[in-house]
Amino acid sequence: MGEFELIERFFKRPVRHAALGVGDDCALLNSAPGMQMAVSTDMLVQGRHFFPDVDPYTLGHKALAVNLSDLAACGARPLAFTLALALPEARSDWLEPFSRGLLDLADAHDCELIGGDTTQGPLNICITVFGEVPAGQALLRSGAQPGDDIYVSGSLGDAYLALQAMLGHITLPPTLLAATRQRMEQPTPRVALGLALRAVASAAADVSDGLLGDLGHILKQSSVGATVDTSVAMHLLAAYADPADVNGQFDQEQWMALALRCVLAGGDDYELVFTAPVSRRKDVAAAALQGDVPVTRLGRIDAAPGLRLVNADGAAVENRFASFDHFAERETVAGCSA
Repeated sequence: MGEFELIERFFKRPVRHAALGVGDDCALLNSAPGMQMAVSTDMLVQGRHFFPDVDPYTLGHKALAVNLSDLAACGARPLAFTLALALPEARSDWLEPFSRGLLDLADAHDCELIGGDTTQGPLNICITVFGEVPAGQALLRSGAQPGDDIYVSGSLGDAYLALQAMLGHITLPPTLLAATRQRMEQPTPRVALGLALRAVASAAADVSDGLLGDLGHILKQSSVGATVDTSVAMHLLAAYADPADVNGQFDQEQWMALALRCVLAGGDDYELVFTAPVSRRKDVAAAALQGDVPVTRLGRIDAAPGLRLVNADGAAVENRFASFDHFAERETVAGCSA
């Protein structure tokens, strides 16, 4: 199978939003008057972002989902994307489910593939996504104000829990491993929530490298600090409710410590962390309903710089959690990391 046959067979589609899509030297994308274009690029590398045995359908899904999550954090509606794909070999039995997973998610968000590039090499997937948002309404990291509530969508930490099991650090029952692995390999981008938060949230970011790290981006760009309630945060791990799920490997104190690490620093969740004024709590609840995902209030924005962790009694908790950084030292096995 040649490069152009590969593109024609698996990735060429009629255009909907674009003026010109796959097949020419450039794609042409129209944008409505009064709108701003939101653009984001993410790369997935085998051995760094995913295991070699990952199901190609879920890999296609995740490759686009991580980009759509960036649009969600900006409050942008998806329009189109490009795909750059390096493949060791062109195999139909891999390309068919990969393209199906990719394009099923694209169709669910009315986001069309308009071009890209293919080459031979180690498996590497790079997507650039394009979205639009009304001028002046984009959610940014720089708008948090002292007194704002801090929220996060959905659940956190399950992807990191799955990773620890897959690396052999812990053992999970098959049903729990399957559920947490699905969260790691097939995340749900919170696009509808991002759109609903446009006129409600003061700042937002997606949680890709760990809650505290991504919240830290908001704090830095907004020149504020924050206090986070760890007693609320640990319940964001869906698996936390039943420590028996880890086959008695941990006592309650150890399980609580693991749950907190998963939630605060695990990463690969692709939920939204955002801030909003206290006066907008009803609006946040309405946005959560519109986005069809629960949101949890777990802290507040402070005028004083720095990130403070507290327990249910308000006592300080040591912040010993580091979120993921590709170029910082961190434990990896077989080249795979969160």
